Amino acid sequence: MKELVFALQFKGKARPVEGVEGKLTAKTRAAGQVLRTALTEKGVQAKTESRPGTRATFESEVQMTGAGTFVESGHIRYGKAGRVTFKTEGQGVLGASGVDGPQRGAVIWEVTEGSGQFGGATGLITSNFTVGARGEVVDNHYVRLFLPA
Repeated sequence: MKELVFALQFKGKARPVEGVEGKLTAKTRAAGQVLRTALTEKGVQAKTESRPGTRATFESEVQMTGAGTFVESGHIRYGKAGRVTFKTEGQGVLGASGVDGPQRGAVIWEVTEGSGQFGGATGLITSNFTVGARGEVVDNHYVRLFLPA
């Protein structure tokens, strides 16, 4: 097995599913990126730089399971490299962010299937996100996959 570790920031929208209480769909996209973190005398400095090229696309269904908890399943297509499907490991959390406007949340997804470069993949994806009042999503993924050699 070989290990593949990477991070991407996705942006897009989450919307309620009409006629189904507590169910949402999310669709987001991410460009290739360089994520920079520097630890300096002045503190932590972070920057995300977009790179031209193919985009990753994310689609999921979210079902609220209680006050501030949810489960989710969906897929992520990493451009022409392939795709993974996933489901929530346990439950995700969603709640107040402490600032006016967005809510904050986090979830861990288990990869259940892969194709292309991700054929036979296993692993976890950690999602740390915000959702604005109009459904605008900023979702940071940290991915650790194990792929057949």
